[in-house]
This record gives sequence, C-alpha cells and structure tokens, in this order.
Amino acid sequence: MEDGDWILVRRPTEKDLWSPTLMSDFNNDSSKPLKVTFSGPAKHWTDAIPIGNGRLGAMVWGGVAVETLQLNEDTLWTGTPGNYTDRNVPEALSEVRKLVDGGQYAAATKAAVKLSDNPSDVYQLLGDIKLEFDDSHLKYVENTYRRELDLETATARVKYSVDNIEFTREHFASHPDQVIVTKISGSKPGSLSFTVSLDSKLHHHLEANNQNQIILQGSCPGKRIPPHISVHENPKGIQFSTVLDLQVNPGAIIHVLDDKKLKVEGSDWAVLILAASSSFDGPFTKPSDSKKEPTSESLNALKSIIGLSYSDLYTRHLDDYQNLFHRVSLQLSKNSRSMFNDRSLEIKKAKSPLTGLWSKKSEDDTVSTAERVKSFQTDEDPSFVELLFQYGRYLLISCSRPGTQVANLQGIWNKDIEPAWDGAPHLNINLQMNYWPSLPCNLKECQEPLFDFISSLSINGSKTAKVNYEAGGWVAHQVSDIWAKTSPDRGEAVWALWQMGGAWLCTHLWEHYTYTLDKDFLKNKAYPLLEGCALFLLDWLIEGPGGYLETNPSTSPEHMFIAPDEKFSHEIVSAAEVLGRTDDSIIGKVREAQPRLLPTRVARDGSIMEWAQDFQDPDVHHRHVSHLFGLFPGHTITIEKTPDLCKAADNTLYKRGEDGPGWSTTWKIALWARLHNTEHAYRMVKHLINLVDPDHEADFEGGLYSNLFTAHPPFQIDANFGFSAAVAEMLVQSTIKDLYLLPALPRDKWASGCVKGLKARGGMTVNVCWQGGDLLEVGLWSKEHNTVKRLHYRGTIVTANILRGRVYTFNRELKCLKSYPFSEGAFS
Repeated sequence: MEDGDWILVRRPTEKDLWSPTLMSDFNNDSSKPLKVTFSGPAKHWTDAIPIGNGRLGAMVWGGVAVETLQLNEDTLWTGTPGNYTDRNVPEALSEVRKLVDGGQYAAATKAAVKLSDNPSDVYQLLGDIKLEFDDSHLKYVENTYRRELDLETATARVKYSVDNIEFTREHFASHPDQVIVTKISGSKPGSLSFTVSLDSKLHHHLEANNQNQIILQGSCPGKRIPPHISVHENPKGIQFSTVLDLQVNPGAIIHVLDDKKLKVEGSDWAVLILAASSSFDGPFTKPSDSKKEPTSESLNALKSIIGLSYSDLYTRHLDDYQNLFHRVSLQLSKNSRSMFNDRSLEIKKAKSPLTGLWSKKSEDDTVSTAERVKSFQTDEDPSFVELLFQYGRYLLISCSRPGTQVANLQGIWNKDIEPAWDGAPHLNINLQMNYWPSLPCNLKECQEPLFDFISSLSINGSKTAKVNYEAGGWVAHQVSDIWAKTSPDRGEAVWALWQMGGAWLCTHLWEHYTYTLDKDFLKNKAYPLLEGCALFLLDWLIEGPGGYLETNPSTSPEHMFIAPDEKFSHEIVSAAEVLGRTDDSIIGKVREAQPRLLPTRVARDGSIMEWAQDFQDPDVHHRHVSHLFGLFPGHTITIEKTPDLCKAADNTLYKRGEDGPGWSTTWKIALWARLHNTEHAYRMVKHLINLVDPDHEADFEGGLYSNLFTAHPPFQIDANFGFSAAVAEMLVQSTIKDLYLLPALPRDKWASGCVKGLKARGGMTVNVCWQGGDLLEVGLWSKEHNTVKRLHYRGTIVTANILRGRVYTFNRELKCLKSYPFSEGAFS
C-alpha cells in the first residue's frame, strides 16, 4: 500500500452470484454502515469493544490518557483432567426411582442430590495491555473523540485530537497470523509518546528485554477457587505465556523501565503485536505432563511474521475475515419503495499505509449505538436489526474457529477470575444456541469446535454412563468445561440432574448433514457419536406405567419438579437410512423403542405438557421453554403436520409471557417464527432491544449493553447468536425437501428488504428480496448437489428442480424467470 488515497475493493463472495433483476437498489449491501459506535471511552466492561480471532480475544476500552486492552486466551481454565464417575450413584439412583414411582416427588428431589458431582472448572483471563500517554492527552477535545467497531473489517478504532494533533489507534485480532495487533499514530511527526506494560490477575512473572518485547509468564490455578474441591491438593495448572512486541519508526526512542515496561518517545507511529500460548494439550493431558512450551510458541508466532509489515498483516486479516463475513448481507427498510445506499465498495481515506480506514464523516457519526438502542422503542429503525444480526455473525467468527475451544458462556471474553456461572459451557440451551447461526447464517466452519467438543464428551461420557448409570454409550449433563466434564453439576436436581446434554448436542451433528449433505462427515464423524448417544438412551429408558418407556428421573432444565420426561433423538435412524445401515442392531432397538415413548401431549390448560403428568406449573413465566424443543430447534411440531400441537405451543408461549433473559427472548423469537406468527416474533425482537444500565443491571431482564452484548443479566453471549439465527428463521425456513420464503416477515416493519447468502437444508443457498411487504424475487443455487425443492410462499407451492452449479431466479409467483451457470456469475 502506498501513502495517500486508495480504494478498498471487496472481493466477490458466493452471494454475489445473484442479484435481483427488478430492483437495482437491492444490489447494495447495507442501508447504514455496519459499525458499533461510541461517543466516549468505556466506563464499564460492557462498553468496551470485543475483538477476537477465535482463540485470542481483547476488549478495547478506548481510554485517552490511559488505554486498556483486556486480554483472553481460550485455553486458560482452572483445573486438570477429572474423574467424572461415582460408584455410589447406582444405589442412589435406585432410591430416587422408587420415590418417583411412588409419587413422592419432593422426597425424590431431595434424594437426587446424591446423584450430583463436583462443579465444573472455571474460565480464566489472560491479562491487560496498558498504554499510558502523557498528561497533555487529558486535555483532548471531547467532540473530536470517536470510537467504533467496524464489522466489515473486524477492526476497532479510536480517534481524538489534542492541540490540533489527531491521534488514531487501530486494533484487530488476526486469525491467519494468530496475533492481536495495535497500531497507534499521530498526525504530527514525533508527536507520539507513551508507556506500555502488561499485567495479569493470575500468578505471573514479567520482564522486558532489549529486543523491545515484554514477556509475561503465568499459571492458572490447578484447582478452582471456592467452592474448593480439596484444600489439601494443589496440582500444577495450565501454564501460559504472552509476548508483546513493539515496533516504531526509525528515529523514535524506546526505553526499558524497571525491567517491566517499554517507553516510547518522539515517534510518528507504533505497532504492538501480541502473541499468547498455553500448555493446554487437550482435555485428557494433565498440565504437568504437557510438553508444550508457551513462551517458545509465542516467540515463534512472532518470528513467523517478522517480515510482514502492518499493511501486510492487516491485508491478511481482512482476506481471512471477509471471506466469512461477506457471505451474507441483509437490508431492511420500513418503506414500501426503498432506496439503499451502497456501502460495500466505498472509497475511503488512508493517510499512510499504517493508518486505518476511516470513512467520511456522516450524520450517523455523532449518534452512538447506545442512543440507537434507546430510540428503537420509538423509531424501530430496521437498520439497527441489520446491525445486531451481523454483530452476532461477527462474534461467532471472532470466538469460534476450526481448532479453537468451543465458544463458552461468554464466547472468549471474560474479565473475572470468578466469572458468572464459571463461564462454563451449559448444555441445556446456552451452548447449543451459541451455534444456532452457524449453518443458516453461512458460517459452517465456525461450528467445527463444537464437533471436537462433542467427541471429547463422548470419551469421558462413556465412563460416566458405565459407572454412574450402568449403561452403554455416552452421556453428558448440564455443565461442562475445557476438560470435557460429563458428570452432573453440584447441588439441586433442578439444575444439576439432566442426562440429555449429549442428546441435544447430537442434533447439531444431524443438522450439519441436513444443511451440507456431506456423507463423509455423517459417516466418519456424526454417526459414531449418534450411535453412542442412542446406546445410552436405550439403556437409560425404563418401563413405566402403561408400558411406556420413560426417563426416570429427569428434569425440565432448571424448572422445578422431578418427573419422567419424554426426550429421544430420531437422528440416528435418519442417519442410518442415508448411510444404508438400517440393518444395524441398534437401529432395530431404536425402532422398537420409539412407539413406546410418550408422545407430546396437550395439558388441560391447552398448553404443551412439560412433564409426563399434567402437574401444576410452579412458575408459569419460567425462562426455559425446553418442552417446545420439538417446535424449535426441533422439527416434530410443524404447522403442516401437527396443527393441534402448534396451537398448544402457541398457548404455551402466551402462558410463559415475554419477560426473561436475553437467550430466552431470542428463543421465543425463533419459536414464534416457526409458528409463522409475525406479530409476536417481532414483538420479541423489540423486547430484546432495551438498553441495560450496568450500574443497575439487576433491575433488567434481558436487553443489550452499549457494546451490543446481550444480557441475562449479567452478560451471556448466547442471545447474540440466538438473535442472528432467529432473524434468519423469520426470513427463511427449510427442511431437506421444503423451502419456506418470508414465513414470519413483519411486513409493516420491514416492508422492503433483501437477504443474500443464507443457507437452507439440502445444500441450498437462498437469496430473497421483497418490496411493499410482498415477495419480489428469489435466487437459489446448490454448489454440489442436484435437488428437488418445494418452494412455499403464502399458500403457493411449486416444485423446483435445482441442478448443481446453476443459479435460478424465481418471481413472486414462484415462476422461474431464468437460470445460468456459475461461470456467468460475479463469483466466477
């Protein structure tokens, strides 16, 4: 890159294969810039900007005189590999089952505590980068301050002026080079002076060397802090190291202070590159046995990019990130005749090759995203929905990549030694919701860590199943951690006792096949895991009253009352049919068991029965709606096949009400969307968009923080992902054979719009444009498979033959207007 003006050209992606023929306005990508903006530095952690490369994360506070980047690395956890078995459980289980069979549910609930185990281990933090500028920065001109997260480039930027000198900072987390990069510059030569240091709340050692580097070496606790497992044990925990490399222009001076800090004087610009590694070598290797050397790995990561300039690093980062992010675009407008502005190929100004891309000032620059959240209840700005939808996709790209750990309760971002709920993956909705958008929102690669995690769970879970339940196959419960914990959590049965974590996770394996039709994945990865899960379920089921097979005991996640509960996965049978393995002995056993399972039934009040008996609900407004799993994300309750159950699901949602944490709200959006109830789906969208005050967050249920993190409260990332998936569900729904267009479109709120690049089951890519609340055009293609698809729109059903490698355009009557090979599209 050369100094001066240059043009940022977006590389064509798959969605560029198709453009609507009737409305050129829909050929653009967004009605407003996809930026999260702030009018001042962060005052709370939830005001800071998250960046990440899947493994490394940072929260950028944007302070002026003092800047903080709070750091995370996804393998930093307390603990060591555990023993997730208990030989005393079978006897306790027999006691609990007898109490349940005798109708002594309160006594059974009390006795079930004997089935619980130790708590999970705890997600930790890495540390902080601290940048201290001279006192003149305290006198910055407040109206020149800008802080933003640009979703198009996955870049955080800060800009402000002091004495007519403009200072800029640019931060990004590079996946291809596995580093976090910060670039600082001043508009006047020699105007940049600051001190940089590292710190950590964990036990650590720190030193600065004469190669302009700061090295921090530390360790995680070998046992979680309260509640302690054993006060007499102190095993070696995960070791870690981070190296911060400092580069400045020729002529600038760098001093080493106190052997721990670096001081820069008289520089035009500075680039900081941070690498970090840990000794974690998989969930089955003790940290004391690990052969990994974190400091060497961090130094090697820096050596591998020694020949790359800042511009090189940034270009590699953009190429990697935008290949994922630009697969999907969404435009929404209230107007029946919409005009969209082209933001995708905007000419931008760069003052030097080491200066970020700042778009020309617009009227929107002075309006912070927090103000947009506040005003949504009155203006209902559709472009904010676009932003929040794409923000969920941004976060998934930033916290879950092939080879990383699974996205936990906070993704990868965490500021505490003792985070809420330990930051641990929760398998009774939260972990699953984290990955809901990966398939429909065209980010299938981001789901790979989930499959790796399920594989690890199956290994530990087979031991838990054998010892605790005297069963075959594998089992997982409600809470897990980096060590793939599969035993129950500590405490009351209401949250700890839930043996269906593995079964729910296995639905993601089957869904991956339904979207991709990847038989190799189904055969080699999914089927063995599905088989093991089914083996456990077959052994776990016991005969109850009336000859039905029941799970006893079980709970409806986190909702009081122990009673038999119907849960079983049909994926193993479908997978066997695809793979030609229907003669497998396990398939025969599953088919024998299925007719003996209690069907989903309707309660006296017209709602879906949550338990095997029609008990009085102790909390009608409970946040969990697990008994509606068959509606979403499952497929056993559908408008076409089970209208009576859909009516009962409708009543259930009315009964539950609208209030609840963020993840509950986004789940309800998707549930209403599956019922094609546009009004209530949109009401829940609006319900989520409520600004949370971090100083009084206990007064809120759900909502958004100023950086658009979703609130339980406190922060849980699942609702960010749930929102993206739910909006996609409002616009496109599918089975392997069917495609439903605009099934829950709020026609008065999003009267015109266009979504491009969504994925549908059956290996389809879907593009839909509408105007005046009515379908305008549809673009479809399948890259690898010939398919027959039934297209559904407002009662019209048309069967379409889609040949692989061709792009098809359909009008509002679902008539095919044209088709052409990929070679004639923009992607060629």
